[in-house]
Amino acid sequence: MIKLDATDHEILKSLQKNALFTTKELAAKLNLSYTPVYERIRKLEKEGIIKKYVALLDRQKIGKNLVVFCNISLKEHSRANGDRFVKAVLAFEEVTECYNISGGYDFMLKVVVNDMPAYQQFLMDKLGTLDSIGNTHSIFVMSEIKHETALVV
Repeated sequence: MIKLDATDHEILKSLQKNALFTTKELAAKLNLSYTPVYERIRKLEKEGIIKKYVALLDRQKIGKNLVVFCNISLKEHSRANGDRFVKAVLAFEEVTECYNISGGYDFMLKVVVNDMPAYQQFLMDKLGTLDSIGNTHSIFVMSEIKHETALVV
């Protein structure tokens, strides 16, 4: 783990709120000169703390109205079976998040699609073709209460 000081924390908090802040704007906000802020950002990027910069979309404005959490149990718990499943899931554009979990299921997928028929097609044409899956359990999101992307630093 890399040791971060208060300035690093402020840089990270600011960039999580708005990744379009220029180095000059961040420097002014932090009462620092341009060069040290620039160097800190590059260090945070090089160390992999800042992984990438993205645009966050309003899913409903682009027609992605259905969010489903799909819990999956594998047929067998072998490395090869798990690897086949993970490789397939990584290729599914509908899956925005995938977690290997403990408990009654092996994986939890967050699937974002246009509507129920699109989810049914995803289940039949994609998940349903995977031999590694034993069973699935879908949980449909009725409303989103909180959705944050920023991490506490």
